[in-house]
Amino acid sequence: MLGQFASAVLYIACALATPVIWDGRAPLNLTDTDLDSSTGPFLTVVKGSEPASHYSQLLGDTIAPTALWGDIAEQAISVSIDNSSVFIPGGGGPQNGFRRTDIIAAVNGQHDVLITQMETGTTVFHFSVKQDASRPLNYSHEYQIVFIEPNDGSHIFELQLGSPFTNPTGSLPVPNAHSFKVLDHALNVLFSTPFTADVWHNFAVEVDWNARTLAVFYSQDAATLQPVTATVQNPTAASGAAGQGDFHFTVLKLPIVNPADSPANQNDVVHFGIQEGTTEALLYSGMFVESAAAGISTGSSTAQ
Repeated sequence: MLGQFASAVLYIACALATPVIWDGRAPLNLTDTDLDSSTGPFLTVVKGSEPASHYSQLLGDTIAPTALWGDIAEQAISVSIDNSSVFIPGGGGPQNGFRRTDIIAAVNGQHDVLITQMETGTTVFHFSVKQDASRPLNYSHEYQIVFIEPNDGSHIFELQLGSPFTNPTGSLPVPNAHSFKVLDHALNVLFSTPFTADVWHNFAVEVDWNARTLAVFYSQDAATLQPVTATVQNPTAASGAAGQGDFHFTVLKLPIVNPADSPANQNDVVHFGIQEGTTEALLYSGMFVESAAAGISTGSSTAQ
């Protein structure tokens, strides 16, 4: 795999790459109060009616974070949804079709300047995901779990789990529902791998904002990241400010079509559809964004 794709990027496994632009590896002194007030690296306003710490739990020393960045002191974070996880955006009605809890990259609640810093030149978005065995997902649904979202609601790239929403609904769950899918802006699958239990799944997505290209890296637990795609074009993404947006890691659960809804409402996934209201969660660790000017950090002490 490495031999196939290494020529696509400058690949650095053992040396310091480039400085981190945003660091979401939750420090050990981050508290529930910080989550509730969006103090620190996370903006936590996209959620249901309860405080942010009801949906997102800092795990301290109860669950070890990914070992990929073992020299970085961090705590993993659980992101969960329940039947109260209905977001009401400013100036809009409740998103009754979704159940969602989003954590957005920010600095003490501010994210506009950070977007420009993270999304200029060539940058790399790192994140690690693990199953929460006590609060499993329902793989008959589609889950959009990591993405960059411009104002038009599209995603520059997306990490997806579950069964993609369709109308009419087909046989559920789909055969690859238990696999991660890394999608480009046009929803083409760039990379897929099973979401196996009891391991951290480490990802990095390199975005060249000028050339509009993507490249994907992957590993498990402490294994260094390896390139799993070539550098590929992402031509349907807008260029410039129109193609920039917030960096989300989340549990965003789409509905299943409700046959009792009108034909028009059956396609309105934001506001209509079937949700069971169960409590479900994912674990996150190792979130940060770096410049790729001098290469890509792949593990151990290569990103500080």
